[in-house]
Amino acid sequence: MNFKSTLLAKIICLSILIVSPVLMFAVSEAAVIFLLIEPGSRPGGMGQAYVAQVEDGLSGYWNPGAMAFNRETQISFMHSNWLGDVDGIDDMYIEYLGANHYFEEYSGNLGFHAMYLTYGKQERTSENNDQLGTFTSYELALALTYAYQYSEDLGLGINFKFILSDLADEGTGQTESGVKGRGISYAFDLGLKKKNILINKLDFGLNLQNIGPNITFINEDQSDPLPMNFRMGLSYRLLESEFSTFTINTDMNKLLANDDFVLKRLFTAWYDDGGLFSSEEIESTIFNVGAEYTYYNLLSLRGGYIYDKAGSITGPSFGAGILFDLTTTTKLSIDFAMQQGGELVDYNKTFSVGLEF
Repeated sequence: MNFKSTLLAKIICLSILIVSPVLMFAVSEAAVIFLLIEPGSRPGGMGQAYVAQVEDGLSGYWNPGAMAFNRETQISFMHSNWLGDVDGIDDMYIEYLGANHYFEEYSGNLGFHAMYLTYGKQERTSENNDQLGTFTSYELALALTYAYQYSEDLGLGINFKFILSDLADEGTGQTESGVKGRGISYAFDLGLKKKNILINKLDFGLNLQNIGPNITFINEDQSDPLPMNFRMGLSYRLLESEFSTFTINTDMNKLLANDDFVLKRLFTAWYDDGGLFSSEEIESTIFNVGAEYTYYNLLSLRGGYIYDKAGSITGPSFGAGILFDLTTTTKLSIDFAMQQGGELVDYNKTFSVGLEF
């Protein structure tokens, strides 16, 4: 299989898995859709319902506003052989690294996170289709976060994100002479977490992700919008005792991608598929529910359900985590999840490691 067909197959598989509603309604309007791969085995085990609960090194991605409540140093890492069970694309994998720390002199938290997705090795060919070895296609996002605790119950946060998509070399058989196979852009995320909203122990989270200009590979007339995403959810701490905790979460996600200017898209993407509250718009919205039970701050069991009708990604997920007190001030967490994979693969398996000190 040559470069174009191999890489195209991988990108289509990734698109179907993550944002197939966009493909169905608008033939893949959004680019760099790897930005929508949700990191972390803890949320993965809960059906990807985590925007209002997040309290670890994943907060830079899930909700920068939630980072404002942290007073420890936190680090999180995830690795997944993404779509590893799909024949022919077993060299795809994704990695996430995030960290944050509270700085009193800045009256808030500073953090960063990085996401890296590789599509594996591709064959390098000349314009005459001569074999010239191989190279790797990949996509990368680097983000810096500032989070501020506005009040006892309200946290606000912002990400600035650099995005690089390097899919092909320039001027070879993969791309025409003078045409880039690389796109660069930037984006902002805006996050908010409100604790004890309406009733005690009920938390609200909101994250508007990937607000930024189109990414260009060929020219401005053929640029593609970023996968701007509206994420909102609730988290209820049903049980909080000395030995056990039990939390219930629910999220919803709406991809805001069309050809409109980025600020206009914040409004038009809610009704451009068939009208506000139409069946098409509802079907392109993803709903998530999940729960986590933790015993004696040692063992966590998680379960969840994702409902993505348009994407045919509907079903349960589950996971578990082990927590260790390495010292009186240092904690280590190891998490595993089986996440819904849709029509391409039954489950994606993810592993995460977290450190807090």
